[in-house]
Amino acid sequence: SFKPGQDDGVPLPSPADVLRDLELIKELGANTLRIYNTPPIWFCDLVHEHGLKLMLDVSWGKHFVFTQDEKVADDARERVRAAARACGNHPALFAISVANEIPPEIVRYIGEGKVSEFIDDLVMIARSEAHDCLITFASFPTTEYLQSSEVDFVTFNVYLHDEIAMRNYLCRLQHVAGEKPLLLGEYGVDTSREKSEEEQAEILTKQFSAAFDEGVAGVFVFGFTDDWYVHGWQADWAFGLVRADRSKKPSFIAIRDLFAKAPQTTSLKLPKASVIVCSYNGASTTESCLRSMRRIRYPDFEVVFVDDGSTDRTQEIVAMFPEVVNIQQKNMGLSYARNVGMKAATGEIVVYTDSDCEADEDWLYYLVLAMVRGNHIGCGGPNLIPDEGSWVADCVGQSPGGPTHVMINDREAEHVPGCNMGFWRWAAIEINGFDSQFRKAGDDVDFIWRLQNRGWSIGFAAAAQVWHYRRNSVAAYLKQQRGYGEAEALLKYKHPDHFNTLGAGLWRGRIYGADIGVRFGGDVIYHGVFGTGLFQTIYRRPASMLAMMLMSVEWHLLTLFVGVMGLAFKPLLYVALLMFMTPITLAILAAEQARPERIRSRWTRPLIAYLHWRQPIVRGLARYTVRLKHKVLGHKLGEYSATKLPINPQDSRELLYWATWTEPKHRIQLLEAIKREVETAGLRFRIDAGWRDWDLEIYGSRYAKMRLTTVAERHEGSGHLLRIRVERLMTTFNKVILFAGAFLALFLLLTMWPFSRPAVLIPLAALAMFVFNRTRVGPPLLGLIDTAATKAGFYPVWPGKK
Repeated sequence: SFKPGQDDGVPLPSPADVLRDLELIKELGANTLRIYNTPPIWFCDLVHEHGLKLMLDVSWGKHFVFTQDEKVADDARERVRAAARACGNHPALFAISVANEIPPEIVRYIGEGKVSEFIDDLVMIARSEAHDCLITFASFPTTEYLQSSEVDFVTFNVYLHDEIAMRNYLCRLQHVAGEKPLLLGEYGVDTSREKSEEEQAEILTKQFSAAFDEGVAGVFVFGFTDDWYVHGWQADWAFGLVRADRSKKPSFIAIRDLFAKAPQTTSLKLPKASVIVCSYNGASTTESCLRSMRRIRYPDFEVVFVDDGSTDRTQEIVAMFPEVVNIQQKNMGLSYARNVGMKAATGEIVVYTDSDCEADEDWLYYLVLAMVRGNHIGCGGPNLIPDEGSWVADCVGQSPGGPTHVMINDREAEHVPGCNMGFWRWAAIEINGFDSQFRKAGDDVDFIWRLQNRGWSIGFAAAAQVWHYRRNSVAAYLKQQRGYGEAEALLKYKHPDHFNTLGAGLWRGRIYGADIGVRFGGDVIYHGVFGTGLFQTIYRRPASMLAMMLMSVEWHLLTLFVGVMGLAFKPLLYVALLMFMTPITLAILAAEQARPERIRSRWTRPLIAYLHWRQPIVRGLARYTVRLKHKVLGHKLGEYSATKLPINPQDSRELLYWATWTEPKHRIQLLEAIKREVETAGLRFRIDAGWRDWDLEIYGSRYAKMRLTTVAERHEGSGHLLRIRVERLMTTFNKVILFAGAFLALFLLLTMWPFSRPAVLIPLAALAMFVFNRTRVGPPLLGLIDTAATKAGFYPVWPGKK
């Protein structure tokens, strides 16, 4: 804002002074101006002639309780409408901001929901007048929780002079912004009261470098000149890059040099990267994927394309890109193809994406920079939904089970999607790459968990974006979910500590996109004492776990069970009907709570509801199908003998082994040896994740398992005595069958006596299955333990020997 230089009272300098300022702004290397008053057309024309853009803030009575004062509210609407109508369609307009820093006490008093609705209303008014102009509103840390679902990008004004604090907060804001671009709306340093002009230059350089490193879409420096007026009065600050007489401060030169390099401003040397694209019959999207690779801006990289036995036009398309390393193989599955690409790669870092993805031009830069700066072993980024998809794809994007990332904190991920992930090649080779048993999905999850088991971390770069086409048909989406269900079953065998009893994944972090689903209750906002918190944050309530349970395949199976019992006791039919309608009702509620970017069909919400209902059934059935088909009893188990075992005569559950002082052995070595032997035998096992009082569980069959607990006694001057407590227990699967059988038998005995007397055989059959399997698999499992201990160098302690 300036001292009015025109007779019409417009707070702008004269056209001649404006021309002088625009020339300096061009010299600075800036491309957009942010102004806080609606300008006349001549100003917009001059900005456009200089190849610059404008972001216009609309000023209105935000310091009033505007929702209770219709005059203020109507004035705000009219000002936004007038500004959009006057300037919104001018070619110089980049964006309109319908509000700037609404005071936090006003928001707290009115309520976050009502203020957000009012902002959404202003956004829609602006968009109705200026169809091609982007719309936003500017928030700041004290109203961080205030969000609009209608804006095109997210704008925050942030003034933090500490570089680390600035980097961390911008990283947090990227997660607040979600899939929308993040713009730094204001940042500046006052040279009249805070810092010297030299300090201003140093701070601005560091902070703007931090902003670009964290992937913001752009930054506005506050402000251009010290010639600044507020409500017609000269401001008592000096934030400008130039002084009031337009002489340049040191910060002008510093920012000019920085803008010339933006957005890739780092001075770090980044290693060579190999982008590996794996595809099977991906002809429909391969060309757009490889064209996006040509646009990548990165100092040193290669693209390796692995064709996993495609039978369509994939090879014809790849031939159009001679710079791509093209590898053809017979169809072996995704994980095998990823390993082939990794072996052919020559880069220090291997980066994976899919042929149905398009990469941002700075994708590799941000991905590798986050790995190097954060000292991570791997890194991932978001996968966004392209605008070109069908309305069905829009519905799929609002449905559960899509590829996403899970965050432990703002910078570290527990999981990143397989279509956007990179790793140090040496680390990938060290853990033997991807497990080829995962042919459809799950290989990326297994791979990342194995890396994390080594103590390594996975980073996340919010600006390392790829656009990932979602499934364009219901059949394709459900097929994908079946594949995910099968992968979950296989993952549970390898990583049982990451799953609950029913086989669903357990995540420590926050699942990105967790708002998909049914949410009960509102969000919680931290305002600080009396609403004075400098950083006021929203804690979003996640999707309801209870709702997920009531929509699960287990709930549907229980409904079927109650329905069958209802054939004998009619009132239960009404219970079964109520149970059947519960997940349908919850799916409809989830569809109503969904917030798709656009509604392109009247069938959008009904389809979202249908997919919410079908997805847990399809995925759950696939999970159980694999678990029931899987050979729990390995074919090599019969090779183990239990004819002679070092059983403790005082406790038949204990096996005893000895390690001498001259050959020191640790019980962890014994457990690792048993684990290796179990894997060789092809058995399922479960390792304690730190919350149990046992060490290892081995599943000999679907009905019986063996639990091991170890302890080492230290005998001074002699050695260590290793005790292995072995417990033969019933599996959860057998317990469920036993409980269900007992319940069904009791029900039949009560309702159909005396004809139902044979029903007592139902739970007895389940108990007999446990006893039979416990007897069948117990001896060879004990023999397996003994074999593992012997191979590891432990000596059996025979009864009666010292």
